[in-house]
Amino acid sequence: MRHLILCSVMWLCGLMMAVGQNVPQVIPALQQWKSAKGKLVLPETGKVIVSLDEEMELKGEAEILVQDLKEMFGWEYSVVVGKKEKGAVYLTLGKPDKTLGEEGYRMNIQGEVTIEAPTSKGVFWGTRTLLQMLHNQPEGLMKGRATDFPLYPNRGFMIDVGRKFFTMDYLRDYVKILSFYKMNELQVHLNDNGFVEFFDNDWNKTYAAFRLESERFPGLTAKDGSYTKEEFRDFQIMAARYGVNVIPEIDVPAHSLAFTHYNPRLAADKKEYGMDHLDLYKPEVYEFVDVLFDEYLSGENPVFVGPEVHIGTDEYNQKEAEQFRHFTNHYLDFVSKYGKTPRLWGSLSMMKGNTPVDLKGKVVSAWNHGWMDVQTCLDAGAKVVNLCDGLLYIVPAVNYYHDFLDYQWLYESWMPEMMRKDDPKMTVRHPNFLGAMLAVWNDRVGNGISEQDVHLRTFPGLQVACEKMWKGENADKVPFEQFMALCAVTPEAPGVNLLAKVDKQTTLTETGKEVTLSGTEVVTTEVDEIGYPYAVEFELCPDATPNADAILFKGPHSEFVSNWQNTGKFAFRRDGYEFVFHAYRLPAGQWTKVRIEGDEKGTSLFVNGQLQERLEGRVKEVFNEKWQRKDKLWYRETLIFPLKQLGDTKMGFKGKVRNLVCIPL
Repeated sequence: MRHLILCSVMWLCGLMMAVGQNVPQVIPALQQWKSAKGKLVLPETGKVIVSLDEEMELKGEAEILVQDLKEMFGWEYSVVVGKKEKGAVYLTLGKPDKTLGEEGYRMNIQGEVTIEAPTSKGVFWGTRTLLQMLHNQPEGLMKGRATDFPLYPNRGFMIDVGRKFFTMDYLRDYVKILSFYKMNELQVHLNDNGFVEFFDNDWNKTYAAFRLESERFPGLTAKDGSYTKEEFRDFQIMAARYGVNVIPEIDVPAHSLAFTHYNPRLAADKKEYGMDHLDLYKPEVYEFVDVLFDEYLSGENPVFVGPEVHIGTDEYNQKEAEQFRHFTNHYLDFVSKYGKTPRLWGSLSMMKGNTPVDLKGKVVSAWNHGWMDVQTCLDAGAKVVNLCDGLLYIVPAVNYYHDFLDYQWLYESWMPEMMRKDDPKMTVRHPNFLGAMLAVWNDRVGNGISEQDVHLRTFPGLQVACEKMWKGENADKVPFEQFMALCAVTPEAPGVNLLAKVDKQTTLTETGKEVTLSGTEVVTTEVDEIGYPYAVEFELCPDATPNADAILFKGPHSEFVSNWQNTGKFAFRRDGYEFVFHAYRLPAGQWTKVRIEGDEKGTSLFVNGQLQERLEGRVKEVFNEKWQRKDKLWYRETLIFPLKQLGDTKMGFKGKVRNLVCIPL
């Protein structure tokens, strides 16, 4: 990391000269900066100071900053209660300030760094800026004064964990990522199901999952990945410490196949609606959903910790608009009784009826112009967050919506109020328009996509979106290419490297020296894993009687296997998937030179300089009975290569390895 920092110094100086401003380069950009003469070099051992009368309010922010300074730079700082000192970081609360609002801050860099804000959250955002400044100015901080605040109060990201499970470690990393870029909301879509056409057009075979532990409905929780109540509660508390509000979503009455699998009587009697539709006329449906929400909202220590809960309400069959409106009203009122602000998907333009739905004080997720656009939501008195599908939806490996967002258009042309590319830009923000969210949906269940493949798609979008929602229009000062170059050298977050960036070619075993593995021992390396695009080279000599399914390399997210099922083939496993190179069998008892290359589209195996097989392009085609057409599933046979250890204590490789090198391409 320090090598990358030093390499980026000249580029960052060039960027500041190019934009004609002596302004610290951070994401999102500062609203205001007044430069002063000189630089401040903070010591590698130092203090983060808070005053005695503000210790309770700011100690948590100070402690996180100390942790992050250690994580990013190896610095040893401590939290100290006292007065401002030269060469220290001083955090303090100021008076209410209309310019700064609830999240703004001022940073003064002179003989020390002072971060002052009306709220502890504003102070915390200032610490995020300081960390980026330190990363991007390793020769010393430019002296000056920053005044910084967001243009939009709600800046978020939604993740579909219903169709694809994401580990709690991943969600915690994502909180840190969002926080590092001053994004303050994470909506967790806890239940959903696959598309029936990919499961023999049979709803009973179709994948569905609900990810939370349920004690009131034993057996409801998904078996292939879930969160306990305790860890989900702790996760929300942790997120709040990082300035991120977690918004849990239970999606009803459509997208509810997990619930109708559990109790088929809950499904709509009209079979043309699909088994993923709850029956809006059955009392037992309301009894079930009431009890489910109550399980997470009731008690002195509820599972849903934050101020908001999302009740779903999208894409129900339009023939039942009147009853759908009744159902929506019921759960808006139900969640409100627990002191929570309900959120819901905007659907009422499509689901027209005479039953009134009071949206005042509620937060509508405006996801599609036809179902309910931003202006219609505002006219109904709702508060609005924009998740426009055509611009902000990521659906990995499909031929509709975005696999990767249009970053350049978003940076140069998008405003958070816009739902379509031809919408006019707003000159005055409506007080009930809160902001926007990116969303990632994992529609194609079983397509091989990995957590890190999803991150590869979402992370650049988050960097662009945070810029537009915090700073606003800035392309006239920092052109898109320069902004993306800054994105490329800015870390994901302290201690987070889901992209598995490795900044230079690294030799991981002593050149020419053989590493002997017995099948039950481990040799660790200095690199955990390497991300796209990359090459990993090594030579190996399996034992004359090699272990079957032997783990050759293992990392934090995957493992690479030799002698798969005793066939001599290589394979790799991650995210519950297993991929096999069928075209080559490794001979036992002799040395072979292997090279693996990987990118976001697939993985290649080379042996002794010759390409043996490329895993890419596999497609499954099915017939969609409902629409009388063929649909496709595009597989992703990708691997961020694991390097943290050679071998395994239980299922390890038996033989010799030498000349292990990882190479970023």
